[in-house]
Amino acid sequence: MANVAENIVTSLRANGVERVYGIPGDSLNGFTDALRKDGTIAWVQTRHEEAAAFAAAAEAALTGELAVVAGSCGPGNLHLINGLYDANRSRVPVLAIAAHIPTTEIGTGYFQETRPQELFRDCSVYVEYVADPRQMPRLLEIAMRAAIEQRGVAVLVIPGDVALQDIADDRAVVIERSHPVVVPRGDELERAATLLNAAKKVTILAGAGAEGAHDEVVALADRLGAPIVHALRGKEFIEYDNPFDVGMTGLLGFASGYRAMEAADALLVLGSDFPYEQFYPEKATTIQVDIRGSQLGRRHPLDLGLVGDVRATVDALLPRLARQDDRGHLDDALAHYRKTRAKLDDLAVPTKPGRPIHPQYLARLLDEHAADDAIFTADVGSPTVWAARYLHMTEKRRLIGSFTHGSMANALMHGIGAQISHRDRQVVALAGDGGLAMMLGELLTLVQHDLPLKTIVVNNSSLNFVELEMKAAGFVNFGTGLTNPSFAAVAEAMGIFARRVENSEDLPDAVREVLAHDGPALLDVVTERQELSMPPAVKAEQVGGFALYAIRTVMSGRGDELLDLARANWRQLF
Repeated sequence: MANVAENIVTSLRANGVERVYGIPGDSLNGFTDALRKDGTIAWVQTRHEEAAAFAAAAEAALTGELAVVAGSCGPGNLHLINGLYDANRSRVPVLAIAAHIPTTEIGTGYFQETRPQELFRDCSVYVEYVADPRQMPRLLEIAMRAAIEQRGVAVLVIPGDVALQDIADDRAVVIERSHPVVVPRGDELERAATLLNAAKKVTILAGAGAEGAHDEVVALADRLGAPIVHALRGKEFIEYDNPFDVGMTGLLGFASGYRAMEAADALLVLGSDFPYEQFYPEKATTIQVDIRGSQLGRRHPLDLGLVGDVRATVDALLPRLARQDDRGHLDDALAHYRKTRAKLDDLAVPTKPGRPIHPQYLARLLDEHAADDAIFTADVGSPTVWAARYLHMTEKRRLIGSFTHGSMANALMHGIGAQISHRDRQVVALAGDGGLAMMLGELLTLVQHDLPLKTIVVNNSSLNFVELEMKAAGFVNFGTGLTNPSFAAVAEAMGIFARRVENSEDLPDAVREVLAHDGPALLDVVTERQELSMPPAVKAEQVGGFALYAIRTVMSGRGDELLDLARANWRQLF
């Protein structure tokens, strides 16, 4: 007779799960031993449970299928929580097995005791405690279905002793994801068509919900004569092969995306929960389409909210729309995009010998030399800025990041899951020096599992985006400097091929060499600390804050920083 842990493994195998991420521990022994005896599901050991959760999140994001992570009791599964928050907020299906202390000791303040059900409730769509083997496999099936259908994290809390108990029903049910087609009612579509047909200047904002609807959204833009602005999470799904694309808006975007929305008299939001209220046009008629009705109107007042998936809704809407023959708004937005794009590209140039490298130049070279089907991951902060602005998506390229949860150190951890689930694809992790140092031990995970991940370090000796936020708010930079080693030397000590580049003239060859290496590789690039990643629209309070920062910096005896700042960004200002 099988025990609970063995039944879990049987059920995971039946559902096509190929690997489980985690770190072993005594309360997980029943589960890991069941994996060992089964032999068909790989155990992917990381150096920190947080990395295991982020890796699972990346796998789920790329495949759309259930990914699994496990943590031992107390501190073990507690380390999962940041990665599980990321997965849940990114809406990807992840199952977490959270081992618990012995059943008889729960509530006694036992060694490593926590309250897992309470801890994981806020970062999951389902969490339940297995107190009796008779609850299984039913609770496992409910958990898997919740993760798959609700696109989120499901957590099963299982004491180690319960996992080793015999199970009466050793069934293994296959949970197949449903694919409903959700379309607004006919009268709602007619109302949307009336509003759009009456508008002279329509702009489309497309987000992650546009996945799988690229051609339909492009056809819609052609019908409406509408420029398409993309949110960060929509970039990989809508940017490529799109003659109507005018770039991204938001804090990480650039001027043309902002301008195309600001000039619109009607804004059509497709599958986006774009959070920054200040970037929405104040006077435009706003229509939003989202598969989740609870998302409608959360960020900006709506004239019409439609519940539906983007592809089906656009298909149903198109026949109701008149063709917009006046292309003035579209032509103006595209012309402004070309100018904006040219200005951005002008910043992606080499520096003089002896000067730190412009990160824009690094990102441009990565874009030029990476594979057409490369998977990019990017750390939160300035690496995400450069990825958003300089990495061009193709139909096969992917871009993964902690774009909603906003966690540091995600690039390497996401990269592990991306690479181990796609060994035949090039995976490039654009990591900040602060993020990489935070989870440095995961470089050893690459070596242990022979993962050919390419880690690119934006090494500016600072928490760079935090410094920018301080400047914009009028604060003197404080507590953001980093004393870094040669990350290339550290990687080499771990058995990873590595290069360190301090001069622009050496960078092209180094990028090509690292990307072409057959195995794990790291490129440590010394970049300009004072580089400004300017937002698409600079508000008066930001100008005032920056002036205040300058005054305070001089008064504190650090005026040389202003000279470095001016020197680094002279080409952006004039």
